[in-house]
Amino acid sequence: MIERVVDRRRLTRRWTLGAALGLLGTLMLCAAQATEDSGDRGQPSAAATMLGVGLGLIAATTYALYSWAAHRLITHGIASRAAMGTVFGLGGLLLVPVLLVTGAPLLGSGSTLAVGAYMAVVPMFTGYVLFGWGLAHVPASTATTLSLLEPAVAAVLAVLVIGERLPAVGWTGIALVLACLAVLTAPTAVSGRRRQRPEGVTPPRTAAEPAVARSDPGRVP
Repeated sequence: MIERVVDRRRLTRRWTLGAALGLLGTLMLCAAQATEDSGDRGQPSAAATMLGVGLGLIAATTYALYSWAAHRLITHGIASRAAMGTVFGLGGLLLVPVLLVTGAPLLGSGSTLAVGAYMAVVPMFTGYVLFGWGLAHVPASTATTLSLLEPAVAAVLAVLVIGERLPAVGWTGIALVLACLAVLTAPTAVSGRRRQRPEGVTPPRTAAEPAVARSDPGRVP
């Protein structure tokens, strides 16, 4: 939507279909989790889950703005590594006060510090360096829509690693997200239809046609 309003970029049917499938799948994942939480004791209530969903939507909006801004920087000649490094460097400076106020448990033990280091190096540094490289090759709308795979992967990992339960609605949502990725990444079909010749225009003869015309005048018009 940001690209449509600010950049006047036309939303293609392919992107619209892919985004609709991805958003529907994500909504089904959220609904499945909310339903599961409301029926389990000791789990967050449905209201708390919906509050988390609302905060996630706000975060998603800022994420879309960040992706669009980074894409604009890259397409205006800024190297992707410089653009991503600047954005995350400034973000890191803004988070320093938060770390000082709430970061004591993170630095309290070696295991939590190792987890924090892993989060910084693998999902953040490596992931967003690759994301910046992708923004240099595809529109921000496509790259951001492809990131809808994130909640689907998180749901599968929650089932496999933590042992959470995911109802059939949730698995259907994951299937829709995968369908979204298939729509967006499938190669565009090249039409085999030959171009029609304008009326009154004849194609140029090849070098062999004059000889053929002399030997058999009826074969070449």
